[in-house]
Amino acid sequence: MIPVGGITCCLSAAALYLLGRSSGRDADVLKSVTRVNQLKDLAQLLDAASKVLPLVVSVSGRVGSETPINCEYSGLRGVIVEQTAEQHFLKHNDAGSWIQDSALMLSMCKEVPWYLDDSTSRVHVVGARGATGLVLTVGSEVFEESGRSLVRGTLDYLQGLKMLGVKRIERVLPTGSPLTVVGEAVKDDIGSIRIQRPHKGPFYVSDKTIDQLIANLGKWSRLYKFASMGLSVFGVYLLAKHAFQYIMERRRHWEMRKRVLAAAAAKKAGQEEGVAGLNGKAESGSDSTNKDRKMPDLCVICLEQEYNSVFVPCGHMCCCLACSSHLTNCPLCRRRIEQVVRTFRH
Repeated sequence: MIPVGGITCCLSAAALYLLGRSSGRDADVLKSVTRVNQLKDLAQLLDAASKVLPLVVSVSGRVGSETPINCEYSGLRGVIVEQTAEQHFLKHNDAGSWIQDSALMLSMCKEVPWYLDDSTSRVHVVGARGATGLVLTVGSEVFEESGRSLVRGTLDYLQGLKMLGVKRIERVLPTGSPLTVVGEAVKDDIGSIRIQRPHKGPFYVSDKTIDQLIANLGKWSRLYKFASMGLSVFGVYLLAKHAFQYIMERRRHWEMRKRVLAAAAAKKAGQEEGVAGLNGKAESGSDSTNKDRKMPDLCVICLEQEYNSVFVPCGHMCCCLACSSHLTNCPLCRRRIEQVVRTFRH
């Protein structure tokens, strides 16, 4: 039998170890990026580093846009707005009870060109929705109950559904929010600077500072590695336990087989000696009968209990009921045991 638990623990430990290494590498990469304290210095930095492009930098500022989006439900002004609508309902399951469930009805996102501003200059940000660490603020969350139409309610009930209502959630990146962006700084033909996803390197858009991002990645890296060590130890324990049990089981089967063969050989030899003694000494039949009565009919496996089980279909009776439960073949004729019938002595 395959030790599924031990293998699963070891594979999970390997996955966590890889996640820990990845987080540790990301933290080291963030430590090596160029930090720009004021956005006005970024243009000079790009001119000086023109020979070693691409240049990955960390900049901070507040979100701004020339054409912000006016949110429909929350009234906020933002540069990225996501709207979702979920249909909530009760569903009739196979057990005969009603359980609550939901299904996504609508999901859309709007984004306008936006920039970071720190009062010294502006830097445009491109492709922020695909960046790591971007969290949109929940601007509005509204639940609209379904109508009480009798016809619609009857149809839904016949389908095993009870409509509860629609939940609309509006998430937004508001203007004026402080952000830290880590990415590649490039300058276009008209001299505008933008931050975009580098071809190879980190791309973060977060409300945390660069130091907080590094500390957070380092913390997760340590947690992943500790969890990996714990799962590794537990997985190795499960595998070792399974291996020990397998070895002991094989050893027990080997010893049982050895005892069965030895007991069968001894019983056969005893039967041959008994037949020879009966043929040679007919006058001492009563003495032989007394000897047989004195010798207990012991199980050929445990040699402790009297045999009391008959094997079907071969008909041999040489084992006790406890030992018979562990056998698949008769120890005398090696035929497969289909049934074990217990006998009772009077």
